Amino acid sequence: MSWLFNPVHAATRLAGHASPYLAMHADDPVDWREWGPAAMAEAKRQNRLLLVSVGYFACHWCHVMQRESYRDAEVARLLNAHYIPVKVDRELNAALDAALQAFSERTRGRSGWPLNVFITPEGYPLFAMQYAPRDEFLRIGTALAERWRADAAQLKAVAQAAAIVAPQPRLPADLRAAFISRSLEEADLLRGGFGTAAKFPLAPQLAVLLDFQARQPNAELADFLSLTLDQMAGRGLFDHVAGGFFRYTVDPDWQQPHFEKMLYDNAQLASLYLQAARVLRQPRYRAVAERTLDFVLARMALADAFVASLSAIDADGVEGGAYLWPADRIKALLSEAEWPVVQRLWALDRVPEFEAGHLPFAQGPVTAAEDRLQRSAWTKLAQGRINRVIPRDEKIVAGWNGLLLAALAESGRELPRHAEAAAKLYHVIQGRLWDGRRLHKGLSANGALAGAELEDYAYVARGAWHYAQASGDQAARQFSLQVQRQAWQRFYKADGFRLEERELVIAKTDAWEEGHTPAPAPLLVELGLMSGEADLQRRARNALTQALKSARGDVFWRAGLVRLAAIIPAPSGAAAPVLPEAATLAPPGASGGVSRPAR
Repeated sequence: MSWLFNPVHAATRLAGHASPYLAMHADDPVDWREWGPAAMAEAKRQNRLLLVSVGYFACHWCHVMQRESYRDAEVARLLNAHYIPVKVDRELNAALDAALQAFSERTRGRSGWPLNVFITPEGYPLFAMQYAPRDEFLRIGTALAERWRADAAQLKAVAQAAAIVAPQPRLPADLRAAFISRSLEEADLLRGGFGTAAKFPLAPQLAVLLDFQARQPNAELADFLSLTLDQMAGRGLFDHVAGGFFRYTVDPDWQQPHFEKMLYDNAQLASLYLQAARVLRQPRYRAVAERTLDFVLARMALADAFVASLSAIDADGVEGGAYLWPADRIKALLSEAEWPVVQRLWALDRVPEFEAGHLPFAQGPVTAAEDRLQRSAWTKLAQGRINRVIPRDEKIVAGWNGLLLAALAESGRELPRHAEAAAKLYHVIQGRLWDGRRLHKGLSANGALAGAELEDYAYVARGAWHYAQASGDQAARQFSLQVQRQAWQRFYKADGFRLEERELVIAKTDAWEEGHTPAPAPLLVELGLMSGEADLQRRARNALTQALKSARGDVFWRAGLVRLAAIIPAPSGAAAPVLPEAATLAPPGASGGVSRPAR
């Protein structure tokens, strides 16, 4: 019968895939396809909805949904019989992910991973959902299949109507003032960060606020920035034992992280803390940046480049298992002087927040004497967990290595080991990720990965430019210019930027909006304006003029555009922004280069 599952067929599709996330689904009973024109063509031939399931290797709830639903025989029978199931690694298909996340947020009021979107054969998203327990997912999938079988034409019409996005309000005239006002509206002035629920390290907003603080100091803004930076580095978002930032915290007090460690987060936050050290004149922030980069060099390196992520799940399948400690295990490792101090500081006499134990960080103020004992304790814990295995997603993503190159180059101005790492990374990017005309999306054990997107070009161009500025390497400057020109040629059209060269899904995307990584459009425009090359400056001025005329939505999520508008003002009635002397434009990242977070 056609609906029966052939396990050999499905395993063949994804087995040994360069993406560890896709490869781990090879043994699912669901007959997963890869994303691309072939899957769309199959959906059209069979007149079936596609189920496009997006996730990534380090994502805890992606693993949970696989275990509960995608390895369930009844769920597999439903999906194989009635849908074209497609599994997507969002780290290899960032543009698709951005389009589907935007659809989910617009129609369901939320976004995140795992993301499961039902899409018509014509490419219109119909319905989106994140994690759901097995029974709920089965119920929704069954109901939608029955509706499709009864009246596919009506559901196609619904999906096409959903693609029409109502116009949002235009951005205010004074973008700088509006951005600061909106940022302080969202600011948590008691606990730092933005919002009052889960806390993400919103690097682009913080970077632009630091840039504004450097240009026009404001006491209230300085207090908020210092509070936020101290909370992010001092509480549960940061791994005090081995270094590096976790993805985000699920609570507003920065105490309970989701334990994945992403290369793009650590690269962005290293740059942010380097910037904060300069603007706020606080050496402790430089120390945070250096320790973050040292963590990346120690734990994420692979042949002079850097892997995508460390999993939230340890080798034994425990969420956060590599980072959590039972109190008695901590006590056994520490001296009689250390134990009573950290027992109080780390609240080890309380019931742990996590099933696997305590996350060792100070819950309150710490004296200098206590801090010395605490640091000694962290060192002993680091030795005690040296044999704990944390699975890595070992694909090399071009764009994220570009973000890291910028951070290493900036830190390397003062620290030789970071300058050396930046030089090695630059040569990997230029020598292995670039073929002379185009970027590869990344590298894996199987070779180069195709499909580089706008963000990869923007981040690599920025990283190479930043490296050239720091090292004086003129070849790196020329390489950055080459990458920039290819980005404009491939991704800029008459109506603006595209996030990918070939768009298969009909859904709105915005290259100026910040997300979990920096918005690529403002980075590319700023690089063009700084380039000293007439063709790139002309393109950049035109694109910025168009963006300022047409930009809509919430100014809070337009940090990169706001910064450009603030430093390149357009006089009333001018056809294009006035380009200042190149020296007045800071190199990307040097005074608040744009970063793009997740919401």
